[in-house]
Amino acid sequence: MDAEPLTAYVNGHFVPMAEAMVHIEDRGFQFADGIYEVIACFGGNFLDLDQHLARLQRSLDAVAIPAPCADAELRELLVQIYQRNPFRDAMVYVQITRGVAARAHLITAGLTPTLVLTARRLPAPSDAKLAQGVVGITLDDIRWKRCDIKSIALLASVLGKQEAMQRDADEAFWLDREGHVLEGCATNLLAVIDGKLVTHPLDHQVLGGITRHMALELADELAITVVERPWKLNEQNLTECMLTSTTNAVLPVCRIDGKPIGDGVPGTITMRLRAAMCKRLAQLSAQGSAQGSLA
Repeated sequence: MDAEPLTAYVNGHFVPMAEAMVHIEDRGFQFADGIYEVIACFGGNFLDLDQHLARLQRSLDAVAIPAPCADAELRELLVQIYQRNPFRDAMVYVQITRGVAARAHLITAGLTPTLVLTARRLPAPSDAKLAQGVVGITLDDIRWKRCDIKSIALLASVLGKQEAMQRDADEAFWLDREGHVLEGCATNLLAVIDGKLVTHPLDHQVLGGITRHMALELADELAITVVERPWKLNEQNLTECMLTSTTNAVLPVCRIDGKPIGDGVPGTITMRLRAAMCKRLAQLSAQGSAQGSLA
């Protein structure tokens, strides 16, 4: 637990985290009827804020929840929630639900959306797993069919993470009915096949991760060919796997389901991408500190 007191924003008010509450009949609590975003903020500089807010709006539109405030107001609230919490580098959470109504599946017209903002410490990209790499397992995909929506309904991912832990693994990766790798419980997964960076295309089975997008941009800058297509773990010439996420940047995945990926050690392309991403994040953090204010 963080030693310093934290501040949350709930429906128009900044309050101590310990006093932050929503109504018992909020549809987020009753039905997981809501969406969320997690935005990294380095030294006061938000990472890819426009992309995050665009994805937030796509999720709202997909489930027909009206935006709780104008874009400019939300941006200002994000600045304030960062400034009111004690972290130099932070993860800022935006959670929006459909609002409060008597419990019924049918949606009551005219509800006022619930808006909650919180901030947590953003850990630096972990070096702990670099030497041996991440250990993963695969699971049949039990999630709903709109994984492109960043829904707060994360029970399947909770169960997947728990099973991974029980099997001495770090992450679980979902497989479709044909055995194609989709993504992890809280990560995207990419492979190196025939020297090319391969990742499942964005569709209703996969969330478009912001860190995934950055990895593909960096691959282009490094002259690494990117291919977006369905792929399987047993493909010939698959030599590396890597995961991407806000808290891990890029990490090598060296074993899945007890079998080594390639030669079982972090691969060259993975480490090039990780180095490039960590450099970009460090530059962003330094820029935010130098400016002394938020972008």
